[in-house]
Amino acid sequence: MLESSTLLPVLLALASALLFAFGDQFQNQGLAYLDSRAGAAISIGASTLFFLALTPWWLDLDALFHPAVLIFALIGLFRPSLSINLALAGMRHMGPTLATTLTSTSPLFATAMGLLWLGEALTVETGVGTLVIVVAIMILAKRDGGAQSDWPVWALLLPLGAALIRSGGHVLSKFGMNHVPDPYLASLVTFAVSAVITTAIHRLRRDGAPVAWYGPGVGWFVAAGFLFSLAVMALNGALLLGTVVQVVPLVSASPIFIMLMSVFVFRRERITPRTFAVVFMVVPAVMLIALAG
Repeated sequence: MLESSTLLPVLLALASALLFAFGDQFQNQGLAYLDSRAGAAISIGASTLFFLALTPWWLDLDALFHPAVLIFALIGLFRPSLSINLALAGMRHMGPTLATTLTSTSPLFATAMGLLWLGEALTVETGVGTLVIVVAIMILAKRDGGAQSDWPVWALLLPLGAALIRSGGHVLSKFGMNHVPDPYLASLVTFAVSAVITTAIHRLRRDGAPVAWYGPGVGWFVAAGFLFSLAVMALNGALLLGTVVQVVPLVSASPIFIMLMSVFVFRRERITPRTFAVVFMVVPAVMLIALAG
């Protein structure tokens, strides 16, 4: 039976995956009304405002001035400001399930970084579970040989680039929280820096369409930003209590939640034998990783 100290990071990682899945679906709804860069600015801004609203109760001023906080600021330079734009661009070209599936190859990058940089241990169970999840999401992404591609091949680089950036951010977050064990502060600083960068880039753009602030698109991205705030808090909490090689594969199972939402909630896709196969691969793999902790 799992101890509570082992089970908690697993539960936080799975909660984060579910929240990320909802947020991605909300962003996809918003893309019908706004372009990806404007949507990213709104989403990140909404997340930042959520974290700022919690400062009277949760902000530790002593921790804020610790030198290691600069690590969280460094993360904010490229995640989520760059990663979310790459992910949204991929989503626009390829659809939510396929784009998020390819983005979820991050366990391969994160595991390598965790082993080489943080010196984490990779158990057989975690290694097998990680490989099964990666294979499952690649099966989910695979299209039939006779299917016609309606997106350019270079679009594959968008979600894969987002995966690499997110993996680097996960490892840096774990490294920073080894010195400042505060998931809230890590989230606040990262999103605040990212919001400044994303907003500045959006305001400097001259080719973007004006944002209809009272339109439905803004509401979808604001809601996504709120969900991403909770997801990142859960993720950072899981990273603080667990390891990168344990947490990231679980969080990366979010395409399964996205797929189920696309079928049963948003009704954009249909269940296929391949879908069932992926679900039956991922569920045991998640359990294997959880038991390995």
